[in-house]
Amino acid sequence: MWFWLSLIALLCWSGSDLFSKIGCQGEDDKLSHLKMVIAVGFVMGLHAAYEVFIGGVEISLSVFATYLPVSLLYISSMAIGYLGLRYIELSISSPICNSSGALVAVLCLITGGLGEIVPMQLLATALVCIGVIGLGIVEAHEDENLRSARQDEANRHYAKSWLALALPVIYCLLDALGTFADSLVLETLNEDSANVAYELTFLLAGLVCFVYVICIKKDKLLPRREAPKYVGALFETAGQFAYIYAIADSAHVAMAAPIISSYCVASVLWSRIFLKEKLSKKHYAMVLLVIIGIAILGFFDA
Repeated sequence: MWFWLSLIALLCWSGSDLFSKIGCQGEDDKLSHLKMVIAVGFVMGLHAAYEVFIGGVEISLSVFATYLPVSLLYISSMAIGYLGLRYIELSISSPICNSSGALVAVLCLITGGLGEIVPMQLLATALVCIGVIGLGIVEAHEDENLRSARQDEANRHYAKSWLALALPVIYCLLDALGTFADSLVLETLNEDSANVAYELTFLLAGLVCFVYVICIKKDKLLPRREAPKYVGALFETAGQFAYIYAIADSAHVAMAAPIISSYCVASVLWSRIFLKEKLSKKHYAMVLLVIIGIAILGFFDA
């Protein structure tokens, strides 16, 4: 079951990537990343209310506090990721951000948390990790002429800068720590309760951002500009719901995490189709490695 939940999270989060990019790429909106946090917090708050009042999920201050460090790692990484979308293409940002799955596998290997898996599954995990990391490397070292051609077609130009690459890397590190901590904390917490705790923490973060953006900075929320953010928030919430159950299977976390993190592969494809960002043969080679790895993992889970 962990395999199919991982795929659902992959598809939902790649959709979130696309719409978050659309919602955060405005060069004249310096608070777009905080507005994205507001949108996600609002949607997750609604889902948390549904889970508690209709679904009967139990939540307490103890659960909230226990899961708080994990929640803060995730929320901080996402806010930084949203900020980075203003400075770099989605097809570069997403692979770098989601190299976190490879780091999680390494952490699991170091701490002996791989569980009972066969050599082919280790190979498959390695393929996914190599594909994700390789995709980021290909993008980062892309020929300037090809980069210029892609940006011309997308009608958006980005300058290479330290900040543009540093923000996705910071996201990667924080997200990897969050995922690894998640797999440990969920050994003692109910998945539904932990997910509600995370969503309520995101709601609080959204409220703080709302006060800052609207009350302190006196900015406005324009419906047409904010709409993509809320579509992205819906995908984000659905992906989180599937993710929390996939990662709760501690015996397969070292495989589930790389699969989920490879949603950047779908994000790159969406960026090519909808944002007109071009792909090269090297890109497709890395995409193929990830697909092969996922197929192997799915075969052994059948």
